[in-house]
Amino acid sequence: MPPSTPTRGTLYVVATPIGNLADASPRSIEILRAADVVACEDTRTSRTLLAHHGIAARTVALHAHNERTATEKLLRALREGSRVALVSDAGTPGVSDPGALLVAAAHREGLRVVPVPGPNAAVAAYSAAGFVADRFLFAGFLPAKAARDLDALDGPWSVIFYEAPHRVLETVKALLERFGPERELVIARELSKKFEETARMRLADAPAWLAAGEHRQQGEFVLVLGPGTARAPERALALRMLKLLAEKLPAAEAAKLTARITGVPRNELYKAALKDKP
Repeated sequence: MPPSTPTRGTLYVVATPIGNLADASPRSIEILRAADVVACEDTRTSRTLLAHHGIAARTVALHAHNERTATEKLLRALREGSRVALVSDAGTPGVSDPGALLVAAAHREGLRVVPVPGPNAAVAAYSAAGFVADRFLFAGFLPAKAARDLDALDGPWSVIFYEAPHRVLETVKALLERFGPERELVIARELSKKFEETARMRLADAPAWLAAGEHRQQGEFVLVLGPGTARAPERALALRMLKLLAEKLPAAEAAKLTARITGVPRNELYKAALKDKP
């Protein structure tokens, strides 16, 4: 008889707790316990979770600096029939965390990919924000200050950001400058951990809230910006159009033409054009 074709493995994308280890689901623990290898963003962090549940799994590192080489090794294991569990340090892999390259490669090879849902900081913060909207935009970590394009994020939806403690005050001030004092913001800090805080406020009040105590700018942050008006997409489009026209025309002429095409007030566009002039 001809030799049988080896069974190909399965890649499990496993969400893990964002702080409180008790948030791990029974299914996620079962998958981790049965895995032949656990691919971790940081093996030291994941071993804390594994040890907490008495799991002695083989772990390998898969992080931003070795993702391509680690992906090749894990694909080889999957081809040979291994059960691979992919985890990040906290939350859901591939959501502002490494893992998407491995998942994409597994799909290209026709390998089975199984999500094991669970904790996610963005969704947890949004659920506690209380904004009434039928959609939200996940923006992840904003780029450096010079490369930010907040206009592109404005619209009749909530926007969810992740932010580091050393940048959170700067980011909140940038949101205040762009979206105005009355737009609401939810600041969620250290979700599911001992010093967890979730507070909803006007953008005008957010810098003072962060400055109210040293601890307020420590830990991991999720920012949820409240929905804008339905008119915002037209404004964002107008500003992009204005920027292109202003490269060839004086500010006043660029603003006049953009206002005619989009309906956004000419004075508002003229001020924006002057602000962008070197």
